[in-house]
Amino acid sequence: MITLLARLFLKPDGKSEADLRKAYGVLCGAAGIGLNILLFLGKFFAGTLAGSIAITADAFNNLSDAGSSFVTMLGFQLAGQKPDSDHPFGHGRIEYLSGLGVSLLILLMGFELAKSSIGKILHPKPVEFDLLVLAILAVSIAVKLYMFFYNHRLGKKLNSSAMLATAMDSLSDTVATTAVLIATLVGHFSGLMIDGWAGILVALFILWSGFNAAKDTINPLLGTPPTHEFVEEIKALVMAHPAIIGIHDLIVHDYGPGRVMISLHAEVSAAGNVLDIHDEIDNVEKELQEKLGCHAVIHMDPIVIDDGVTAETRKRVQALVHCIDDQISIHDFRMVAGPTHTNVIFDAVVPFGFRLTDNEVADKIHEAVRALDGNYYAVVTVERSYT
Repeated sequence: MITLLARLFLKPDGKSEADLRKAYGVLCGAAGIGLNILLFLGKFFAGTLAGSIAITADAFNNLSDAGSSFVTMLGFQLAGQKPDSDHPFGHGRIEYLSGLGVSLLILLMGFELAKSSIGKILHPKPVEFDLLVLAILAVSIAVKLYMFFYNHRLGKKLNSSAMLATAMDSLSDTVATTAVLIATLVGHFSGLMIDGWAGILVALFILWSGFNAAKDTINPLLGTPPTHEFVEEIKALVMAHPAIIGIHDLIVHDYGPGRVMISLHAEVSAAGNVLDIHDEIDNVEKELQEKLGCHAVIHMDPIVIDDGVTAETRKRVQALVHCIDDQISIHDFRMVAGPTHTNVIFDAVVPFGFRLTDNEVADKIHEAVRALDGNYYAVVTVERSYT
């Protein structure tokens, strides 16, 4: 159905990737509102007919899902707004907020269902068996499975935490309705009144789904590191330019899907022509924008590469540092000779969660450099990096 609606209402001609993303989000949100309202009406009728608290609670769960779909639709609409003076990097993070709103609604419904189910356990009543009720529940399961698959597929395609949260909501609804259907059948054929217990199990699954969905939307709001694949793409693109000798201090700023700013330091030859290198850096920034959609800011770090002593010493120091741990890298290497000793100045980068403290890393590097040559003294700055 979504594919058909997309063909009818979404014309990709002339639309940017951001506009298409917004259009798909609004379309899926609108479809979710319509389908969930229909499911609410059908289940509410079935719950009233059967006298089942679990079916009725499941109906109101679908009504809240309609509200979740509205939040998702509104989130995509607002996130698609153009940058302005108050929000120069756009409004993309609103999509994360809408996903968080959906997650909170899932948690709220889980608590409400648990409360209603406890009441049914304390005061059990038989559930009326009716084929129409079973048919409504079976149709609901099929519809929710369909909603899970299309939201999950589009959520992965668009890298949308809001859509993925909606997909998890649909999956939890599928499990919930299946449990209600099983409880209805067990109650009819065995006489066991497990309607309330089924409701408790459903509530626990809904709460678990809501917690995971909230975690997945809170993380990008707090700030998460880029994927390893994305970092490698950036490195490969930048290092493909002959003027770039090495890169470090890569930082990725996420302002919402499709709105990424990166900054990095590029090592270049100190003997090169400044204007030529600057032109090459501009070309790298432009290529990052065109191929990866990143607004890039690159800082030039000139290093000596035609001095045999400096180049050889750097290789030896890097080998010593790798003997301490392969995860440590160095950059901005330079040597300053004095009357009694030579300062070997560089930055050492270690990942977050590294087994040694910054001071311990610095001490080990000092010892290694002194062992390399008694006249060398390491002036090292230790940095932490996710890359």
